[in-house]
Amino acid sequence: MVIASAGLLTGALFGGLGPIIAVGLIGALVVGVLMLRSTQVGLFVLVTLICLLPYGALPFKIGFRPNFLDVALVALFAVWFLRLITGWQHTFETSPLGMLLFAFLGWAVFIFIFGLRYGGLNVTVARNFAEILLAVSLFFLVINQVKNIRQLNQISRVIILAGGGAAALGIIFYFIPADWTIRILSMLRVFQYPTEGILHYIEDDPEQPMRAISTSIDPNALGGLMVFVTIITVTHLFSSPPILPRRYLLVMAGMMVLALYFTFSRGSLLGVVAGLGVISLLRYRKLMGVILVAVALVFLLPQTQFYVERFAEGIRGEDLATQMRFGEYKDAFDLIGRYPLTGVGFFGTPDIDVYVGVSNVYLLLAQQMGLIGAGLYAIIGLVYLVIIFVTLHRLPARHPLETPLLAYGAAILGAMVGGQFDHFYFNLTFIHIVALYWLTMGLGMSAVLMARRQHDAPG
Repeated sequence: MVIASAGLLTGALFGGLGPIIAVGLIGALVVGVLMLRSTQVGLFVLVTLICLLPYGALPFKIGFRPNFLDVALVALFAVWFLRLITGWQHTFETSPLGMLLFAFLGWAVFIFIFGLRYGGLNVTVARNFAEILLAVSLFFLVINQVKNIRQLNQISRVIILAGGGAAALGIIFYFIPADWTIRILSMLRVFQYPTEGILHYIEDDPEQPMRAISTSIDPNALGGLMVFVTIITVTHLFSSPPILPRRYLLVMAGMMVLALYFTFSRGSLLGVVAGLGVISLLRYRKLMGVILVAVALVFLLPQTQFYVERFAEGIRGEDLATQMRFGEYKDAFDLIGRYPLTGVGFFGTPDIDVYVGVSNVYLLLAQQMGLIGAGLYAIIGLVYLVIIFVTLHRLPARHPLETPLLAYGAAILGAMVGGQFDHFYFNLTFIHIVALYWLTMGLGMSAVLMARRQHDAPG
C-alpha cells in the first residue's frame, strides 16, 4: 500500500510538474529534511547555492517567490533558534567583533527606518534588506555552530568544490558557442533565471572579448565570488597536509584563476593578488615565486597583451569603464557631502540631481548609511584582520588552525581590496556575495575562538 501510494504520488509529480521541476522538488525535500537535522548540512547547502545557483528561486509563488538562498538562510536560523529554545545549545557566543557587528546592524535598521522619509515603503527593497540582515547575522550563526577543526575543514572542502564547479562552468560557457551558452542557461528559467541579456562583453560591445559569467550571470559578481574561493583554495593547496588531494586542489585553483581572468574584472584580480601576496609573505614563500612567474607570463605572452593593455588603460583612466567609475565617484561624493552622517537610506534620494549607485562598496555604504555606517563596516574588517594576524602570530608552526586562519583572513582582505572597485560585498541586489563575505568572516573568527580555547585549556 505504501509503495503503491508513493508510486502514485511520484507519477503525479512527474506528470503534473514535468521531470525537471519534479526531480528538483524531490531533491529539495530531501535536502530540506537534512538541513532541519543539522546546521552543518545547512551551511553546505548555502555554500553550494551561493556558488552554483545564486539567483535560483522557487518555481511557484507563496504570496511572493522566495529564492533558494532565502529558504536556506531561514532554515539555518530556524534550526539554530530551535536549539537555543529547546536547550540543546546553552551558550550564545559573540566574539571580540560582536559589539561592532551589533552596532552596525542596529545602525542599518535605524537608517532603513530613517530613509522612509525620502520614499514610500517598497516591498522588494524591504525584503532585500531583511535578506541583508540575515546575511550579516550569518557571522553569529557560524561562530556558534562551527566549534571544531573537523567542522571547519568540512565547510572548507565544500567551498573549494563548489567554487571549482562555478569556475568550471564559467570556463565551459566561455569557450562553447554563444548560442549553446544561452540555450543552457535559459533552461534555468524554471528557477526564475534571466533569459535575456545573458552574455556580457567588455564595455557592452559585442566586438570586444566576451566575459565569463558561469551561473553568476554578472561577470563582476563571478569575479567577486572567485576572490573568496581562489584565495581559500590556493591557501589549502600550499598547506601541509592539504584537506583534499593536492592534484585536485591544483586543478581547481587553476580553473578558478582562469575563470577570474576571463571575467576581465580588474578589481577582483587585484583583490586576489593582494590576498595571496599577504599569505606568501606570512607563511608560504614558494607562493611568491608562483605569483611572480604568473605576472611575468601575463606581461610576456602574446595572448594576454589585451589584458595588460586594459590594466594600463584603467590605471591611466583612458577606458570607458574607468571614466564612468570616475563619474560615479564624483557623483557619490556630491551625495555624501549633502548627507554625510546618515546617508539617504535604501529607498532612493530626496534630490533629483543625485542618485545612489557607485562601483565602490565603501562609497555605496556612505551613500546609503552615511559615513557612520561605512566607517563601522570598514572598522569591522580592519579589526577582524588584526585579530586574525595576532592569533596567527601566537600559533606554533604547522598548527592545524594555521591554514584556516590564513585562508579566511586573506579572503576578507582580498574582498576589502576588491571592494574599492566593486559594490557586491554589501549590495541589496547581490545577497549571495554579501552572505559569502560574512560567512567567510565567521569561519575565520571560529578558527580564532578555537585557538583561544586551546590556549586557555589546562595543560
